[in-house]
Amino acid sequence: MPSLTTDQINAITQSVHDNFEAQLSYTQQLIRFGGQRGEEGAVQDFVFDAFATRGYAPVKFDMDESELGKHEGAGNFSPTHSRAPVVVGVHKPKSQCEGGKSLILNGHIDVVPLGPVDMWADDPYSAKIEGDKLYGRGAADMRSGHASNIFALDALRKIGLQPASEVIIQSVPEEESTGNGTMMTHLKGYKADAVLIPEPVQEQLVRANVGVLWFQIEVRGRPVHVRTMGTGVNAVDACWGVVGALRELEAEWNQRHVKTKYFEEEKHPLNLNIAIVNAGDWASSVPAWCKIDCRIAITPGTTARSAADEIEKKVATYAATHPYLGNNPPKVNWNGFFAEGYTLEPGTEAENILRKAHKQATGSELTTQTSTAYLDARVHSLYDKIPALVYGPIGADVHGFDEWVSIESVKKTTVAMALFIAEWCGVEKI
Repeated sequence: MPSLTTDQINAITQSVHDNFEAQLSYTQQLIRFGGQRGEEGAVQDFVFDAFATRGYAPVKFDMDESELGKHEGAGNFSPTHSRAPVVVGVHKPKSQCEGGKSLILNGHIDVVPLGPVDMWADDPYSAKIEGDKLYGRGAADMRSGHASNIFALDALRKIGLQPASEVIIQSVPEEESTGNGTMMTHLKGYKADAVLIPEPVQEQLVRANVGVLWFQIEVRGRPVHVRTMGTGVNAVDACWGVVGALRELEAEWNQRHVKTKYFEEEKHPLNLNIAIVNAGDWASSVPAWCKIDCRIAITPGTTARSAADEIEKKVATYAATHPYLGNNPPKVNWNGFFAEGYTLEPGTEAENILRKAHKQATGSELTTQTSTAYLDARVHSLYDKIPALVYGPIGADVHGFDEWVSIESVKKTTVAMALFIAEWCGVEKI
């Protein structure tokens, strides 16, 4: 398959620029939908219509808890997880280009909670623009990249071209909790020769990515009136003892995996986060219960099951040394991510074409990073066995207050994506 000509590169680049005002407006609409976990139905309807308008014959399908439960890489459901549908559209070429390859463009539509809204400088869903920054929850992670998926294709359409290979466009929920949205696309049989996911990774390519586990620990105490608290067992105090044991395991894992390939420069990649604490029911009663929700990372090659076994063993070992917990052991419940990490080894044709596209779009060489956050690319890498390219714009304050994405970076990475699609898939006249 021949490389793009200089005229084609220039025409595609100009097409992205000419249509960028529309892309920015569309991205703002996505941000303004908001939609916390379980509330993504309206924005998915909007995405469905956007796919349909472009002729991608979209379909919706629900999370199949039964089928997901059979897969080792699926997250564990809880009542709080989203049942919003997955939306998938497909571009079909007129005829397969010789040498052209199929592609998945994946983007997650879900966003994380806002935290105290009064700590934001403005409405979290304002989608306001100040200088080069587009603000709002999901602006970077990842509704700007989600929009780039279809506007990279639009850039080809605007100049009378389209991919000469099949392109599957996926809009998924549950990337922030379980990874089950993308896992459902795998279980439905969607497959291609590569996948591109425009997460906000600072105009870099992700070389390696941690796996992630979510779990909840429940500790029961013995309630008494606070005046005789020495005769009871404070579940909160007992739970912090369990946390201390988990911190020991966290330190052990980071030391054990310090030489893992692509993690050599990461000082502390495997972070344990004590994220949610619920306990007790009366200030003058020694609390009878405490529940903590936790997240921890694992290096590629470590299975979620083996990591879970270590966690359960660590909790049980600590409990056995405790005068009360020894007979009333804590419960460990797996309630979200149960995901292994992945690596993208250098040298794939897909990476080489993306490198060239990035250089053409930005004038700079493409660099790589090791990601210590969860990425849905692991589904495609581990289970589809295809090159999984995570590459996207510059952004900041992801999962924090006043999240933003660089508008100019979105434009540049959209150009790179359009050039990559054109060369990876080949192009034909509409």
